[in-house]
Amino acid sequence: MANGNIERFLGGSLLSVMIRLLFISLLVGAAMAFLGLSPRALFEAAARFVRSLGDLGFGAVREIGQWVLAGALLVVPLWLLSRLFAARR
Repeated sequence: MANGNIERFLGGSLLSVMIRLLFISLLVGAAMAFLGLSPRALFEAAARFVRSLGDLGFGAVREIGQWVLAGALLVVPLWLLSRLFAARR
């Protein structure tokens, strides 16, 4: 029974989900290479972004918190609805 719940949550068997994620990761990695992006460059850009937030002060942090809250007001209910409809199938 627990295995069925896990498969339902993952959207398939563990092996098939892992293969799909591997394939999608390969496609995303190829697209990133095509665009000249690297994981190191993305990490450094994220680190610069966090540092710039500190430089701007807490007003920027408050604004980003508002963005997250506004996004969550839309994303979380849609995610819950998708999980409910997926559970009914």
